[in-house]
Amino acid sequence: MTEVDRGGDGPTVPLYVVTGGRAGVPRGIVPATLVVARSVPAPGDAPERAALLRACVRPRPAGELAAGLGLPFGVVAVLVEDLRAGAGVELGAGGGERPTGAADAAAGSDPATLKALIDGLQRL
Repeated sequence: MTEVDRGGDGPTVPLYVVTGGRAGVPRGIVPATLVVARSVPAPGDAPERAALLRACVRPRPAGELAAGLGLPFGVVAVLVEDLRAGAGVELGAGGGERPTGAADAAAGSDPATLKALIDGLQRL
């Protein structure tokens, strides 16, 4: 059975406890999916959840988060999905859903920007 050693934060627990019994990678989350925290860890959060939020203060790929936290990618993907559903994190352009904002909307709808991009690609 695979387990997580929480160090000084508590006992070693099986991974199914960390994910609430869920397994598999949620749809739309791939190792290249950028994850950025939109909240801070709350008192009483599980150590893995708190570590994940602290690790993605700046956008980081989900695969890199898994490696840095020493957890399987599937476990991190489940935690990311839970946090996304609760607005704790936002997913970026590496995969999954793309965050929307004024800059994204302006870049995607400006015909001059798109024309310049196409012209630049044609020159390659």
